[in-house]
Amino acid sequence: MKTLITFVIAFFALANSSFAQQFIDKAAIEYEMKSNIKKTMGNSSWDEAMMKNSSNFKTGYFNYTFANNKSIYKFDRWSADTKLPEFMRKTDEESVWFMDFDSHKINMQKNVFGSVFNIEDSLPKLEWRITTESRNIAGFNCRKAVAKMFDSVYVFAFYTDEILIPGGPCSISGLPGMIMGVTIPRLYTSWIATRVNVNGINTDIIKPSIAKKYLSNAFVKTTVEERTKDWFDEGDESDENKQQKNRFIWTLLL
Repeated sequence: MKTLITFVIAFFALANSSFAQQFIDKAAIEYEMKSNIKKTMGNSSWDEAMMKNSSNFKTGYFNYTFANNKSIYKFDRWSADTKLPEFMRKTDEESVWFMDFDSHKINMQKNVFGSVFNIEDSLPKLEWRITTESRNIAGFNCRKAVAKMFDSVYVFAFYTDEILIPGGPCSISGLPGMIMGVTIPRLYTSWIATRVNVNGINTDIIKPSIAKKYLSNAFVKTTVEERTKDWFDEGDESDENKQQKNRFIWTLLL
């Protein structure tokens, strides 16, 4: 009898251990995105006018849904205290990111001042450096990693290998597991997972945006750089103005 009891206890201990080590390959993750709007704006009369109709910070919630090594990331809602002009809201509300990690392709729909860009390209490749620092996010153990985007923009991320897909908010990806938290200081923006749902996942929404024509990231970057040449008066290319223009382009390509 004692042997039987010992066997039963050992069996359930093993079962619980196996359950705890199950990895997630299909889920919906909610992210809270916070951005310091005031910091991203300049000192021009146009910027000051925009800030009169905006809160200093914006907080939005996005959903990342994934299954079968594919994912879609899109806007869900604003926080009650976020106040933005319509054109600034639409930048987040109407942008969609689809990733196919089998084909290593990304499909993005971006709304920029009312113009829609449909982009298809290879997944961005970041050279991540994984550190020993860790933290718990939304109940998952995460490790810190650091990379650079656009040659000089540092990205600080926390990922978990308990969620198998190597994705993250926007186009940030490429770690050995799901990115649960991101901070990009030069964009004054951070993302953090607030909850993970593994039940009743609607996989039908995981599909790319359809367009007659798709653009590459390189083409969009060149086009936007050309269109923003005259943002400032001649001779007014201060470091702050250059940074403001760069932040706009970096955010568009993110």
